[in-house]
Amino acid sequence: MREILEILARDGSATPERIATMTDLPEQAVRDQIAEWESTGVIRRYKAVVDWDRFDRVSHTDQPEQITAFIDLSIGPARGVGFDDVAERISRFPEVRSVYLVSGTQDLRCTVTGRTLREVSDFVAQKLSPIDRVHSTATYFVLKTYKRDGDAFIEPEVDHRLPVVP
Repeated sequence: MREILEILARDGSATPERIATMTDLPEQAVRDQIAEWESTGVIRRYKAVVDWDRFDRVSHTDQPEQITAFIDLSIGPARGVGFDDVAERISRFPEVRSVYLVSGTQDLRCTVTGRTLREVSDFVAQKLSPIDRVHSTATYFVLKTYKRDGDAFIEPEVDHRLPVVP
């Protein structure tokens, strides 16, 4: 059954019919399993992976649609909850796309988006930094995306070889 999830993780638009064909499982069994995972929260949602840089180039916009930043936070843990309460609070902000507890010199890593550098900077200064037990932040703006969620955003090289004809 894990194979169904792996297929959906790669392609959220895969139909139960196609998954059944790929896995040699009965179509109704695939439908039932997907419905169960949706109702229990195993499958959170379906989404498209968008290449925003390409969108900006194709639509000829002057201003990028969104700026992405990774923000590392040093947090003082609290007895009984550790970092969980701060992480939950941070995850509620609409600007925050992800929050991870990480090993290393920092404690949490957040992915944040905004329309401008200023918007992301203001978010860090006005919303993240003032949170109790946040000792420091380090912000890293994404300059270019090469790969995200398993999808490469690199243009394939053009094959300049001459065709071989028998």
